[in-house]
Amino acid sequence: MENVIIIGTGCAGWTAAIYTARANLNPLVFAGEQPGGLLTTTSEVENFPGFPEGVDGFELMTRMQKQAEKFGARTQFKIIESIEKTEEGHFEVQVRGGDLLQAKTVIVATGASPRLLGLENEQDYYGKAGVTTCATCDGAFYRDVPVVVVGGGDSAAEEAIFLTRFASKVYLVHRRDELRASKIMADRAVNHEKIEMIWNTALTEYVPGENNRMKAVKTQNLVTGEEGELEVEGVFIAIGHIPNSQFLGDLIDRDENGYILRKPGFAVTKTEGLYAAGDVADHVYRQAITAAGQGCAAAIEAERFLTEQE
Repeated sequence: MENVIIIGTGCAGWTAAIYTARANLNPLVFAGEQPGGLLTTTSEVENFPGFPEGVDGFELMTRMQKQAEKFGARTQFKIIESIEKTEEGHFEVQVRGGDLLQAKTVIVATGASPRLLGLENEQDYYGKAGVTTCATCDGAFYRDVPVVVVGGGDSAAEEAIFLTRFASKVYLVHRRDELRASKIMADRAVNHEKIEMIWNTALTEYVPGENNRMKAVKTQNLVTGEEGELEVEGVFIAIGHIPNSQFLGDLIDRDENGYILRKPGFAVTKTEGLYAAGDVADHVYRQAITAAGQGCAAAIEAERFLTEQE
């Protein structure tokens, strides 16, 4: 019987592992389909406290793993297929193609996968050479150069407005002839002097430049069929995320977009002993530092729960 099983190894998962390991709970951590989480696709993280010169995302996650394992966390590079809660009150955790484990508590830190455009060679650019899904994370890398934001909701409008602090020009490309964003956000974006709206349009191709970095994008008007090209050095995709919460079944409540709902002000879900941290439950901040904080909160709540049970 494990005290704590942690699923996911981004900032939330590793922070939860550090705290539970230091509490002598000997956590078992599952790395999942993308060990280290989305941050491992980011070549430079400049906004995580303690790294004034920035840090490679993969290196940051590796350091967190070493820190957790130093205190006794155990890591398995496997995938969890499902979780059930027994009548006795503990959890049965099914490892894909492997064992059925038992745990007193479970911390879910499986993150959310960004929706991408699915264009050819998109993965070549994603996270390092021109394609990103986080303006707050990467906007500062695109100072005084033109960029494009793809999307039509509040997130797209917010990202476009945020990027005007850095970029020389921001194109906001949307498949329709009006934004789906709230009126106040839409008005701010449409009327901003540095934002140019590109209506009824989709991106069709990334155009490489020197050193295989982004030089431009090709576009197509979905009404007229007319093709075009925008000279940009960065593409910010803001068409939503898919929380990795499907394997939890009815153990959790979700919002309309699939994000795990927690008790207000806490990390615990509707199921006692089951906690959620990071992007799988957070569609507002989606930052490395907030995910770490939520991982800390989940760990402390789990430790207190186990103490009360004893």
